[in-house]
Amino acid sequence: MYELCTCVFKEKDGFNKAKSSMRSLFSSSLRHLVLVLSFLPAILRRLLHPPLSLSLLSSARFISDQRIDRASKRQAPKEEGGGAAPAESMAMRHRARSAPSSPLTPSSTTRAKNIFGFSVSLILINLASIMERADENLLPAVYKEVSAAFNAGPADLGYLTFLMNFLKSIASPLAGILALHYDRPTVLAIGTVFWALSTGAVGVSQHFRQVAFWRAVNGLGLAIVIPALQSFIADSYKDGTRGAGFGLLSLIGAVGGIGGSILATIMAGNDYWGLAGWRVAFIMVALVSLIIGILVYLYATDPRKIPGNHLLDDDDYERLHLASKDVLPPPSIWRDSLVATRSVMKVRTFQIIVLQGIIGSLPWTAIVFFTMWFELIGFDNHSSAALNSLFAIGCATGAFLGGVIADRLSRHFPDSARVMCAQFSAFMGIPFSWILLTVIPQSVDYWSAYAVTLFFMGITISWCATSANNPMFAEVVPPKHRTMIYAFDRAFEGSFASLAAPAVGLVTEKIYGYDSKTVNLANGSAEGAYALSRGLLTMMIVPFGVCVLFYSPLYLVFKRDRENAKLSSFKDQELV
Repeated sequence: MYELCTCVFKEKDGFNKAKSSMRSLFSSSLRHLVLVLSFLPAILRRLLHPPLSLSLLSSARFISDQRIDRASKRQAPKEEGGGAAPAESMAMRHRARSAPSSPLTPSSTTRAKNIFGFSVSLILINLASIMERADENLLPAVYKEVSAAFNAGPADLGYLTFLMNFLKSIASPLAGILALHYDRPTVLAIGTVFWALSTGAVGVSQHFRQVAFWRAVNGLGLAIVIPALQSFIADSYKDGTRGAGFGLLSLIGAVGGIGGSILATIMAGNDYWGLAGWRVAFIMVALVSLIIGILVYLYATDPRKIPGNHLLDDDDYERLHLASKDVLPPPSIWRDSLVATRSVMKVRTFQIIVLQGIIGSLPWTAIVFFTMWFELIGFDNHSSAALNSLFAIGCATGAFLGGVIADRLSRHFPDSARVMCAQFSAFMGIPFSWILLTVIPQSVDYWSAYAVTLFFMGITISWCATSANNPMFAEVVPPKHRTMIYAFDRAFEGSFASLAAPAVGLVTEKIYGYDSKTVNLANGSAEGAYALSRGLLTMMIVPFGVCVLFYSPLYLVFKRDRENAKLSSFKDQELV
C-alpha cells in the first residue's frame, strides 16, 4: 500500500520530505488497524456462539415448566388441605430470581449507561450516523476533482455512485440476518470497519478501477450499518414518538453530511503533505470512522438486552438455559432468517412502501450531481459548499419537523396521518425542482435565489422517511423482525434507485449533449450546466409525481397490518 501511495509523487526536490510525511501517516494508520484487528478474536467468539433462537421458546418453556413442577411437588407438604402448595409452586415459578450463569444472562454491562442523563448507546449510535452520512457525501462533493484526476465524465462518476448504492442495497439483507441472531453493536462495528478501510483506500487509489472496487466495498459496509441503525432507533422509542426519533437521527446525521461535504469541498482545492486535498479528506474520515466503530463495539448496548426493555425476562433466560441442556435441534441461522423473510414479504404495507420507494428514491440519488452542477454554473468551491450545506440543513430540519408533525397528527388520525404527510412531502418536490432547475437563471449572480430555494426545498421534500416509512415499518412487524424489514426495504429501493446516477449521466450526455472533453471544469460551462440541469429535471419531477400516487393504497392496508403485528407480538410474549 505504501508503494502505491508514493506513486502519487513525482521526482522532484520535495520528494524525500513528502516520503517522510507519508511514512508517518501510514504508521499512524497501521497502529489503528492493529488496534482493530486485536478485537477480531472477541468478535469471532461472539459470532460463533450466538444466543438461542427465539423460535425455541415454546419447547424451552415446556421442558422448564415440567422440571419446576416436579421440584415443587417433591417439596410440597404432604398434609391434607395443602391447597397452598400449588399456589406456592405457581408463585415460585413466576417470582423474579437470578438467572443462571450463561451467555444469555444479562450482566451489569447490559444495563443502560448514561452520561449527564443521555444514553451512551444512543450517543454512539448518533456518532456512527454522523460518520456514515459524512462518508456518503465525500465523493459527490469532489466529483469535479475526481473527474479531473481520472479523466472521468458524468457517466463514469455516476457509475461510481451506482456501484456503491447497488452493493449497499443488495447486501442489506445481510444486516437483517446478522441482527436476528447477534447483538447490533457487533453488527455495527463490523460494518464500520468495512466502510472505514474502503474509504481510506479510495483516498490512495491511483486508477479509476481501484476507486470503483473500493466504492463497492464501501457499499457493503454501509449495507450492514444502515438497517442496524434504523432498527436500533425503532427499538429505543415508542410508537407515538418514533417519527421524532427518526427525525432526530436524521438531523444529527445531517451534521456529518454537511461536515463531510464542506470538509471535502474546501480541502479539494489545496494540497496537504504532497497529497491532493480530496485524498486527505478521505483518509481523515476513514480514521475517525474506525475509532467510532471501536467505541460502538465496546460501549453500546442493544436495547433488547437492557433490563425492563429486553425481550426476555429472568424466567425466560432460565427456561432457555434449561432447554439448552436437553436434546434440542440447534438454532439455524438460515431457517430462522427464511421464516423472518417470508413474514416480512407478506406485509402489504411493506410491499406498497417499497414500490413507491423504488420510484421515490430516484430523485435523491440524482441530487448527488448538485455540486457538479453548481460548479459548472461558475460557483467556486466555497459557494458550492455553502449551497449544499443550506440544502442539507433544510433536509435535516424538514426530516425532524416532518417526524414531529406526523407524530402529533397520528394521535388524532392514527390510520392516515403518516400517509398524508408523506404525500405532501413528495408532491412538494415537483414545483421546487422546476423552479430550481428551469426558472432561476443559471448565473453566479443569483446565488441568493438558489440558496433560498434549496433551503425551503429541503425543508418540504424530506418528510417521507421520518414521518411515514420508518415509523410505519416498526409498527407492521414484530420487534424481532425490525432489522429485517429495514434491510429488505433498502435492498429493493436502493438497488433500483442506484440506477438514477448513471441514468442522469446518460441522459445528460446522450440527449442534452454534455461532452466532458470540451467542458471547462475549471471556469464553468454554460452548455454543460444546461445539459446537466435538464438531465436532473427528468430524473426528479416524474418520480416525485409517481411517488405521490403510490402512497395512496396505504390508506386501506396500514391499519390491518398494524393490528396483525400487534397480535403476532402478543403471541410471542405468550410463548415466553
